[in-house]
Amino acid sequence: MTTISLKLPDALLREVEQAAEARRVGKSAVIRDCIEQGLRRLKISKKEITCLDMMGNWVGSVRGPLDLSTNRRYLIDAVAAHADRGRKNSR
Repeated sequence: MTTISLKLPDALLREVEQAAEARRVGKSAVIRDCIEQGLRRLKISKKEITCLDMMGNWVGSVRGPLDLSTNRRYLIDAVAAHADRGRKNSR
């Protein structure tokens, strides 16, 4: 195994020490386990993301035909109408 050093805030170090004591293992084992679980979650979450997840806030935000792709003019009109409504924070 390769040795690395890292700096932890005092509060986080206390949590690691408490977990190590509760599990009766070393602090290094707790940190390794947490890193491994975190990386596994990242892999899983990257695979499960869909277009709907990314665009979820926009779904249903435009008035008009259900499928704006049926006619380009529908899309242009919907975007223009949305822009004309204005926003409080238009920066």
